[in-house]
Amino acid sequence: MTEQERAAAVSLFEAGHGHMSAASLLGVGHQGVRNLFDRWKIHGREVLVEKRTKRRFSFEEKREIVRRYLTGEASGLELAAEYELSSRKIITKWVRIVREEGEEGLRPKPKGRPGRSSNVAQEPASELERLRAENERLRAEVAYLGKLKALRDQERQ
Repeated sequence: MTEQERAAAVSLFEAGHGHMSAASLLGVGHQGVRNLFDRWKIHGREVLVEKRTKRRFSFEEKREIVRRYLTGEASGLELAAEYELSSRKIITKWVRIVREEGEEGLRPKPKGRPGRSSNVAQEPASELERLRAENERLRAEVAYLGKLKALRDQERQ
């Protein structure tokens, strides 16, 4: 949705239209308008202002939000407004993670490529593995030398 369509949709929400009505009046897909409508119910007109930073929640905060949601202490919409979440879908995602992986699934995951365990190459576990590694290295060397010879022959012509 364009910025103008988003502003028009918010105006329609404020006039009492639902997301389906607003989507048909604007001639846009209803799913994007529904997401905007859900966020509008939480944040009001501020939904049109882009937030620059992404808030990070600690494991304890996530666990508390999920606990309150599952016990029925508060709805997803209420919790999203209270904790200034962009959408209630974040809470349903955390609930799904807890159901599938347990509370430990809410802990932050390591990012990026895993580091090397040490600078020294790992010793092959058996003689067979050592020989296979040497064979692979020798094949690569033969292929390299063959290409080098072909390039030199090509230069001479």
